[in-house]
Amino acid sequence: MEKTKIKNKKTGIKSGILVLGIVGVFVAAAMIGGCIGGEKTPGNESQSNSLTISGSTTVLPAAQKAADKFMDKNPNINVQVNAGGSSVGVQAVGMGTAEIGMSSRDLKDEEKEKYPDLMQHIIAKDGIAIIVHSSNPVSSLTEDQVRKIYAGTYTNWNELGGNDREIVVVSRDTASGTREFFWEHIMKKGDFTKTALEKNSNGAIQQTISQTPGAIGYVGLGYLKNVKAVKIDKDGELVEPTVENVLNDKYPISRGLNMFTKGPASGIAKEYIDFIMSAEGQEIVEEEGFVPVK
Repeated sequence: MEKTKIKNKKTGIKSGILVLGIVGVFVAAAMIGGCIGGEKTPGNESQSNSLTISGSTTVLPAAQKAADKFMDKNPNINVQVNAGGSSVGVQAVGMGTAEIGMSSRDLKDEEKEKYPDLMQHIIAKDGIAIIVHSSNPVSSLTEDQVRKIYAGTYTNWNELGGNDREIVVVSRDTASGTREFFWEHIMKKGDFTKTALEKNSNGAIQQTISQTPGAIGYVGLGYLKNVKAVKIDKDGELVEPTVENVLNDKYPISRGLNMFTKGPASGIAKEYIDFIMSAEGQEIVEEEGFVPVK
């Protein structure tokens, strides 16, 4: 009899484990089903509530600040803004890895052919400032002088009325929309000097110029901190790279800043672009040193 009692106790324990195991399976299945088809739980937001923006480092500061404000107003939406250059932005939106591509230039012919359904949204205007070290006595240059500096014709600042110091030419990398614009409008599609230092962002150029007495570079108007912006001699008139001069078309080196979508903007991408084009969004654009289009 004693052995029988012990056997029954063991059987009872095994049965209990089996029942609990079956219940656990049903509970787990119910929880998984709830996550997949039921209400959203924190940390499990749908992919439709996210927005990816990639591309131009020029557009980046305004795009990021607008994204922060946009998310404050829409706490259930996550916006990720990535740099990489205008070419990266165009490719990302064209390939579908981003909903919005930022570009500081228009589409190239080959991009129009490869991504024929891209739609352009001009969210601001920008001037490209020619910058030198704060100690450089040269305060103005003609576009022709800038071109010859970047072509390697001028190699010493004393050739331009400055100190006897070698010119250190700093440019953007080939993925940059700013470089593309500069190459077309200043270089007239001519070659850059082979000694030019290539940097991958406006910020990197600004930092290099601020630390290098002989350097010259070009950046968007939002990157003029701790450097000297050179006036452009336009037919004898010295024009500063300012928002006002871009707005009234006096400053000759200016362009539109773009966001591209694949087809007409829709969903969260449209909501975001509508926001940056709103009065509040255009205030952000102006705060970042760009020229509002509205």
